[in-house]
Amino acid sequence: MHENLLSTIQSCVIIPTYNNEKTLERVILKTLIYTSDVIIVNDGSTDSTPEILQKFSQLHQIHFPKNQGKGMALRAGFKEALKLGYQNTITIDSDGQHFPEDFEVFVNEIKENGEALLIGDRNMEQEGIPGKSSFGNRISTFWYWFETGNKLRDTQSGFRLYPIKQMENLKYFTRKFEFEIEVIVKAAWAGIPVKNVPIQVLYDESERVSHFRPFKDFTRISILNTYLVLITLLYIKPRDYFRKFQEKGFKRFFLEDLLHSEDSNLKKSLSVALGVFIGIAPLWGFQTVIVLFLAYVLRLNKLIAFAFSNVSIPPMIPLIIYASLSIGNFFLGTPKLNKFQWNAIESYKEYITTHLAEYFVGSLILASVSAVLFGLISYLVLGIRSKKTQKIHSI
Repeated sequence: MHENLLSTIQSCVIIPTYNNEKTLERVILKTLIYTSDVIIVNDGSTDSTPEILQKFSQLHQIHFPKNQGKGMALRAGFKEALKLGYQNTITIDSDGQHFPEDFEVFVNEIKENGEALLIGDRNMEQEGIPGKSSFGNRISTFWYWFETGNKLRDTQSGFRLYPIKQMENLKYFTRKFEFEIEVIVKAAWAGIPVKNVPIQVLYDESERVSHFRPFKDFTRISILNTYLVLITLLYIKPRDYFRKFQEKGFKRFFLEDLLHSEDSNLKKSLSVALGVFIGIAPLWGFQTVIVLFLAYVLRLNKLIAFAFSNVSIPPMIPLIIYASLSIGNFFLGTPKLNKFQWNAIESYKEYITTHLAEYFVGSLILASVSAVLFGLISYLVLGIRSKKTQKIHSI
């Protein structure tokens, strides 16, 4: 491997370090075999790290007076790399578990398949991997999949390639280990491909120093994932489904997602029914979150359910509110409605406020009946179409 290989993708190497005096010099020397474009971030080390780094004064160095956390070290490294004109950067831990020889794996992947955020896959099933690391990785990969829809094998490896130029406008709020979760989720949300590439790994417990504090760091990670899940349900999923629906248009959505989806007719029909029920039910402001959550729990088609939950589009709102109030009046035996002003939004608010019980009961009944009707009609239509398709293929 030539020393200028990393320069072919305009990349440098960032080495964040905190009290890894046993392995730091070895990691730097091995890295220098492959590139001299190195940024070292000393995250407030209290051991002999400053003395070791004096031997490498030719390299770009950032020194924090106090420990701020790996996230802050990486963010400072990204900022410095952008200032120096790099498009990408590879991060490698200073505890000796990674092999600089694997730089070539990252570079080749970018050259062959284009820009992406690459995470080294340590093959967590191999011998020598600590059980707590393997378990933590499984939990992390699950939440990453839930938050992005993208499946990875390893989400916790610190050996990565970041397309920092593409990520320049992303905003972060985490400072420590959890940053490595936040950054890959937000990159995926921004449309940056996030992939695994195979790497080697060495766990030498006699040299390796772990700064992971189970209680504090798991708490931070849990808080972060709670935040990311809420953003996923409240904004990211609705945004993505809306964009997909908008790009396709109703006709293409109807033909591809409703008719040609690989899901069974029953599953599609139940998805339609769920969407219609949630769209009409008195769940204003939470319809998207609820429909996506229920579609996920019930294993229904999320895109179909989301699309039909938009049955309560603005032109339909007066009709839905009036029908709900009328049905509620009928079933509760309350006096008939006074004159209803269809074009006045204040009229909706007034009637719903003064006839809340009627509206609540009526909207649930209307939602249930509509869901059953839409579900049955879609099931019959899909069934008829399936029979026609079978006849055509049998000819």
